[in-house]
Amino acid sequence: MSTEWIYALLIAPLAISLACFALRSQENRKLCTALHVTGLFLMFVFSLKVIADVLTYQQLIALNHWIYIDSLSAIFIGLIGIVGSLAGVYSIGYMNHEFQDGHIDARTYNNYHGFLHLFFFTMLISVTTNNIILMWVAIEATTLSSAFLVGTYKHRTSLEAAWKYIVICSVGVAFGLYGTILTFSDANSLLADPTQAIFWSEINQQASGLNSTLMHLAFVFILIGFGTKCGLFPMHTWLPDAHSEAPSPVSAILSAVLLNCAMLVVLRYYVLVSKAVGESYPQILLLIFGLITVAVAALFIIMQFDIKRLLAYSSIENMGLISFAFGLGGPLGVFAGLLHTINHSLAKTLLFCASGNILLKYKTRDMNQVRGLWRVAPISAVLFAGGLLALGGIPPFNIFVSEFSIVAAGIYAEKTWLVVVCLILLTIVLAGLTIMVLKTVLGKQPEHVQQGEVSYVSLVPMIALLVIMFVMGLYIADPILQLLKNSVGIILGQDNVSFGDMLVLPWQSLGQ
Repeated sequence: MSTEWIYALLIAPLAISLACFALRSQENRKLCTALHVTGLFLMFVFSLKVIADVLTYQQLIALNHWIYIDSLSAIFIGLIGIVGSLAGVYSIGYMNHEFQDGHIDARTYNNYHGFLHLFFFTMLISVTTNNIILMWVAIEATTLSSAFLVGTYKHRTSLEAAWKYIVICSVGVAFGLYGTILTFSDANSLLADPTQAIFWSEINQQASGLNSTLMHLAFVFILIGFGTKCGLFPMHTWLPDAHSEAPSPVSAILSAVLLNCAMLVVLRYYVLVSKAVGESYPQILLLIFGLITVAVAALFIIMQFDIKRLLAYSSIENMGLISFAFGLGGPLGVFAGLLHTINHSLAKTLLFCASGNILLKYKTRDMNQVRGLWRVAPISAVLFAGGLLALGGIPPFNIFVSEFSIVAAGIYAEKTWLVVVCLILLTIVLAGLTIMVLKTVLGKQPEHVQQGEVSYVSLVPMIALLVIMFVMGLYIADPILQLLKNSVGIILGQDNVSFGDMLVLPWQSLGQ
């Protein structure tokens, strides 16, 4: 086992970030773009290599246990490395268009790429660290690095969204610090070597001996704190503003990657609390927060006319659905939650990128003013409509598979009435997404909008995303399936997880 690939994965985005910050002048803009492309390529390759090593060795440990990567971490590394790289490729055409239109200057252009790769670095730290204090620090660092991206345009609304994002998330994540300290202090008195109490892997081995009262309280703080970053109700209010005001590639990364990094931290503590106090307690909390989040987001979605705000509320809805799936528990519930995490990331990246094309063409996010997209930019229209239908759970796309699995998990867990309520809410969400398709894609083309795609280069990652979503709706590749199965075992604390005769779909058996 070699640790060089792990170090390379962490160092590459940080080095690219510092290089972009060093380039401030007009003539260095193309060099900054070249560095950006290089950074995306390195992150993509290194993340795949690390994931391959996890599949081979099950877990990777480096830097005196400060870095710990298992199958659960590998899933989120894949989202950062693959989905983040695709959004970064789209960003090339998008930000060059914004520069040419005069919406940003060369200094802002270079700073944008510097903060983008710094954002990647902080997210990678959050999903690879074994140190629970550093885990909290990394999540807080993602706020600081991405806040500058939210305020890229320096408009009143974007700066207001950035400050709101900083204040709410910093206050919210502070609760996560309280939960972290409680866990550390409890482990410090439990472990034979107190210096190891800072490492999640060491605490996990002795988690059944943790103090029940302290862990009950700690998980409440963890769920409130890191749930703020996930966008769970009632700590979700920063998300619609931040996602709608940020550049579209940043919106895609915030929704598809950042929210999931915070959910990983919640899952890490879910494992500890389940061993300390039993799994029913964290499951009930996740069910309650998850279902309420889906309900609130569904009601807001049906009333939205701003395209990006609607997609932002959809992100809240899907994070609630993921929390709901984990709350159902059992092998199938956990599997469904992890699979939906991947599927939602793919769909939301595609849709925020497509919304960026719409914004560049129509100069507005108002659905009442966006008409006839199929005439203006037919390829973008197909991708946008396909992504919305997929997000709504229409087969044969991937989200139908994970939502089907969530329903099956709920029935298997004998929580049918909760599943019925959830399905009603998802129907409302589908209605909102259908309205957006009908309003934006169809209709008469406005006279002031010229026909033609914004950038054919930017279409490539969007096409790739739609193809992946279609393929994953029909077949889950063996490496992904293996990571998912291993992760279910990690979360449930079982070496050999059996799914019995349960199926994801008739043609997608989980096997024994």
